[in-house]
Amino acid sequence: MKKLKSAVWGTALALCALMANSSVAFAAEKGTESVGSTLSLSYCIPFVGMLLCIAICPLVVGEWWEKWKPAAVIFWSLAFVIPFAVFIGAGTAWEQVLESIIGDYLGFIVLLFGLFCVAGNIVLEGDLVGTPKLNVLLLLIGTALSGWIGTTGASMVMIRPLIRANKWRQRKAQIVIFFIFLVSNIGGCLTPVGDPPLLMGFNNGVGFFWSLNLLPVMLLNVAILLLLFFIIDNNAYKKDVADGLKPETSEEKKKLRLAGAHNIIFMIVIVAAVILSGVLPQQVPFFAKGIHFYGEVELSYASILEMVMILAAAFLSFHTTKKEVREENHFTWDAIQEVAVLFIGIFITMIPALLILKARGSELGIERPWQFFWMTGFLSSFLDNTPTYLVFFTTAVHSALTGGTMVKVLDGTIPKIFLMAISCGAVFMGANTYIGNAPNFMVRSIAEENGIKMPSFFGYMAWSVSCLIPVFLIDTLIFFLFV
Repeated sequence: MKKLKSAVWGTALALCALMANSSVAFAAEKGTESVGSTLSLSYCIPFVGMLLCIAICPLVVGEWWEKWKPAAVIFWSLAFVIPFAVFIGAGTAWEQVLESIIGDYLGFIVLLFGLFCVAGNIVLEGDLVGTPKLNVLLLLIGTALSGWIGTTGASMVMIRPLIRANKWRQRKAQIVIFFIFLVSNIGGCLTPVGDPPLLMGFNNGVGFFWSLNLLPVMLLNVAILLLLFFIIDNNAYKKDVADGLKPETSEEKKKLRLAGAHNIIFMIVIVAAVILSGVLPQQVPFFAKGIHFYGEVELSYASILEMVMILAAAFLSFHTTKKEVREENHFTWDAIQEVAVLFIGIFITMIPALLILKARGSELGIERPWQFFWMTGFLSSFLDNTPTYLVFFTTAVHSALTGGTMVKVLDGTIPKIFLMAISCGAVFMGANTYIGNAPNFMVRSIAEENGIKMPSFFGYMAWSVSCLIPVFLIDTLIFFLFV
């Protein structure tokens, strides 16, 4: 936890030192729209640098990266903030950084922390032998759970049983990779609880159960990927067996049981907190208000309530579960610490990319469902998929698009097929990179903690390009091209 504290405090102190100069006028010099409309793409260089560090440093300077990861985050954050403050305005820079940290990162990391703690206190005990058939079943269960307890919740609950079942195997990276594809991403498309972009849609008037319209697309993708996974895993399984590997078996067969099952209650509390954060501002005006920080930066009472509920659930979960359960789960803080440190840098350095996208998104000339699907998906692979979804959602609502059934939302209407394309792009293509969705990085970290050699950033992309892109092309042909 030392690294996490030093990273957070170091970044905060550096930013405060920059902004707190009394000679700096703290007026927001330009509105968000005007800033994004004229902002140079050169401001995105720190974001690219941050991504390249994540991709290359673990391979080239692994020991240095583990030690100095927080310093790299601070360096790239300041590499964006200082020029932005000097040339665009300190007030604007301060407002954008505050909005990113308070409006986006804070809720993001609290939710991940809560789910990480609660899931770490649940362990599936018993004799599970990692065969291709069992792995397919566990992936299917995890995918189904994702829509109802979120991709992060399902990932944290299911990854450790899957790893334990396959601990006897040597060739198992593909198991974790397809887990990220299915459980950490694609399975989250069925409800607003499943993935934050859909929650954003729900907050903007899309019906809670509207996402079930995505079920045919999800089922097709799941069927193709599970079949592909079975072929790949079965081949690896046969090689492991041929090498003389076999699972450890005890004389007494252990029945399956869920230790720490009471933590399911705390998981439900967290899911309820997420739903309430979207419902309360619409139903009770008080919760739409909040604590004002600076400019347009405000933390709503609904968000505060959500975070309090999540942290309370995590605290109670941790103090009502025996230490032995966490030990059996090989629970450590490393995965959440790595996500917390790296993603604060990602959130800050991606500010200019999001500003440009928000201001110029309507100028991209996309007007067909398949274009919305691929553009939303491509950007969601590298940027936060929630604001990316919102940009294209807003663009579609205000572009007078037509085609088939219309969906009524708060600010107008949007053709159903366009909303499907935007939703699928944001949720599905988060699987394209390790940073496309937060559970991806956490799952990878947990796998490596347990001795599984995972592919590098670009190595993982080789898997996603070869396995996922053909599936998304099939989605395009069947659902989004000829409409």
